[in-house]
Amino acid sequence: MRVMPFTENLPYALYRAEQVREFDRIAIQEFGIPGAELMERAGSRSFQLLQTLWPRVRRITVVCGAGNNGGDGYVVARLAHQAGIQVELLSLGDPARLEGDALGMAEAWWELGGEVRPFDGLSRETELIVDGILGTGLQREVTGRWAEAIEAINRHPASVLAIDIPSGLNSDSGRVMGCAIRADATLSFIGLKQGMFTGAGVDCCGEIHFDALELPARIYARQILAARRIDWRKLARQISPRRRASHKGDLGHLLVVGGNRGFSGAVRLAAEAAARSGAGLVSVATHPAHAACLNLTRPELMCRGVENADDLRVLIERANVIALGPGLGQDAWAEAMYRAALDSGLPLVLDADALNLLAQSPAKSQRWILTPHPGEAARLLGTHSKAIQADRFAALQALQDRFGGVVVLKGAGSLIGGAGIQTPAVCSEGNPGMASGGSGDLLTGIIAALLAQGHALSDAAQLGVALHAAAGDQAARHGEIGMLASDMLGELRPLLNEGCADVES
Repeated sequence: MRVMPFTENLPYALYRAEQVREFDRIAIQEFGIPGAELMERAGSRSFQLLQTLWPRVRRITVVCGAGNNGGDGYVVARLAHQAGIQVELLSLGDPARLEGDALGMAEAWWELGGEVRPFDGLSRETELIVDGILGTGLQREVTGRWAEAIEAINRHPASVLAIDIPSGLNSDSGRVMGCAIRADATLSFIGLKQGMFTGAGVDCCGEIHFDALELPARIYARQILAARRIDWRKLARQISPRRRASHKGDLGHLLVVGGNRGFSGAVRLAAEAAARSGAGLVSVATHPAHAACLNLTRPELMCRGVENADDLRVLIERANVIALGPGLGQDAWAEAMYRAALDSGLPLVLDADALNLLAQSPAKSQRWILTPHPGEAARLLGTHSKAIQADRFAALQALQDRFGGVVVLKGAGSLIGGAGIQTPAVCSEGNPGMASGGSGDLLTGIIAALLAQGHALSDAAQLGVALHAAAGDQAARHGEIGMLASDMLGELRPLLNEGCADVES
């Protein structure tokens, strides 16, 4: 089966683990839904998904921990056994120490004559492994027998279904807590957890499915969502059809600044992406060494070689937005371009070496969008990329606190936060084929073009990230390996115009 996020029909609201536990408490204590009934529903829905995704499976192994996640696993084992599937149930922890609803589900399994064996390895004959080891409350690193079990599951050739969340994955940050299950599919209950959609979460969860377990909708009004999922399907409606009398002056004049000697490709990609994203005019301020040939195959780009800041200021006077950084470098020429752009007073999109120069001389502004990848974010915050990836939500907040404006923290599950964005946005589209040189340059051009067309910083950032990801997914129809950033350029136009068609209809 394919191993990628499956977001069709998923809710857009994302929560932290403590919020989902609070929903669970409200359902039980205030709405009178027995905890055992919720556990039965969770196990039943997990088994239903198992049958849907793996309809021919005849031999499964269910691995249970000592808490409620293990209780869900006992339900899956019982229902599979009753359906004529051969079930092996392996336990981590002493089943005799189970309590509450989990104990009740284990007793129902024992009453069927079901056996429980301590985890001591996996049968090579098993066709599917159900992960019911650890739930959303994990706060410390996974070690010892628990880690050994997770690593054994990951080595096994069988597919894996994770109940609620892959064991070992932090629900809030998306960090692997020492080691984590790499599932083919995950069924999440009650509320989607924000850590499933960013960082290591996208690798660990596989296809993500959701079931609210029939909780009343008014329970969800008791909590403010922690983050929100975004995708192009939802955001495309913000793209308005062009007025019949529109002219290029109505649609923004973007100035892309970058392309130091030997780095013309980055600025060209950013500029062409901007043109394909609807900017009325796109000018490129670049190093004189290659200005004359930069637009040979894209004559719509207005390319100028700039020697110094005075040359750049002439071009700035005609623009309403600046994209700064692709291929910029960090030498004296680059710094002169950087300073002139920052002094312009125009809205800015900063990427690549513009972010590295900002890290050297930190400043704060409410008129820019910063688009760092984890390495650039680490330099901006004076740390290392592993710390950024350990809690991308915390890193996003730290970047916005220090530098202001709107921040796009790129990577698997790109995050957007800052001025005008009440809760962080998490992009749930995109694919590994986009992990190639030039992809970030395209994003810079896309966001800057939307900004030039009059979208607010917050909207331009979210629209741009979603459009970029959707273009990547379209381009990946022909395969992720070997996909080039430029393969996405041709996808921008149809996606934008499909959005307009939806608005008109």
